[in-house]
Amino acid sequence: MTQGFVPPPYPYDRLDKFKSIADKHEGGLVDLSIGTPCDPPAPAIVAALSASNSERGYPPSIGTEALRNAAQAWMQRKFAITAPTSQIAACIGSKEFVATTPQYMKLRSPDRDTVLFPAVSYPTYEMGAILAGCRAVAVPMTPSGGLDVDKISASDIKRALMIWTNSPNNPTGALDDLQAVANWGRKNSVPVFSDECYVEFTWSRKPESILQHGLDGVVALHSLSKRSNLAGVRVGFYSGDKEIVNYLKEVRKHVGMLVPGPTQAAAVVALNDDDHVVAQREIYLHRLESLATVLSKWSGFTIELPRGGFYLWFDAKDGWVFAEQLASQGGALVSPGDFYGAGGANNVRVAVVQPDDKIALVTARLAKK
Repeated sequence: MTQGFVPPPYPYDRLDKFKSIADKHEGGLVDLSIGTPCDPPAPAIVAALSASNSERGYPPSIGTEALRNAAQAWMQRKFAITAPTSQIAACIGSKEFVATTPQYMKLRSPDRDTVLFPAVSYPTYEMGAILAGCRAVAVPMTPSGGLDVDKISASDIKRALMIWTNSPNNPTGALDDLQAVANWGRKNSVPVFSDECYVEFTWSRKPESILQHGLDGVVALHSLSKRSNLAGVRVGFYSGDKEIVNYLKEVRKHVGMLVPGPTQAAAVVALNDDDHVVAQREIYLHRLESLATVLSKWSGFTIELPRGGFYLWFDAKDGWVFAEQLASQGGALVSPGDFYGAGGANNVRVAVVQPDDKIALVTARLAKK
């Protein structure tokens, strides 16, 4: 019997061997490996979850009118983008969209079979291609960490179903040249999908969306998981090219991709409130600065602040050796860089997603070494 698809080990499960080491410290393990928000959502957002009276009926797959209006207004405030609500639709967080969209795009363009994605990136871009039965082709990175589209071969361009960009990038924090990527996609008739779930945490310049450079041929993906600490309720939205968005809206209706009604109501409150995001930005920036200082002093490695996102990403010579040493001496769990592609093997990603008292615990432990 021919062997079919066997899922690879989930990357973060590979860290289990370090958990018992880190947990031996007084106060227990401090998990800095997964980008799971730890701070409480704004009270008004939580209250909206129980006050919408939308539990009984099926919510619209494309998102309620209120949700799409809130997303439209947020994009206008944040980026000065005017996108019709007909070109905005809900998704069940950004990861679901990343993982499932290639199979829908393959049905749309059966003569193409290649998904392009950043060589150093979140693993789901590659996995989404694999699950769709497509070729997953990593695009080399520029020295500044963006997509080096000039390195994409003519044969891969001809076969390209879509290309992903992620800015700010997870794990590196790099910011891509979104206008250049959009122009490349239009020139080569390759749809560009821009994952912008960390855009609110852009540090070195104003936040940018690919939609600021036109809607044709591009789709931007946003999530409330990071900006509003709502990872547990799974809500995001996508917007952009009229034909692509309308196609995905229709396909996803048939699959039953429904963001729960109460979640949509909470998302409306979250998108209409910018103040809680400003406060969260300050929290993450403080944690980035604190951990960069502590880990630089302990390890001797140069650890710079990212241009965006809430991860520290640095060369530690061997990501697995560093992770084991930090688990042993600091009781903290971090992600070796090869989780994000072979090009990150020497690196480490540290997610600043623990409360200040937990970070202080790691600081105190390392100060004794």
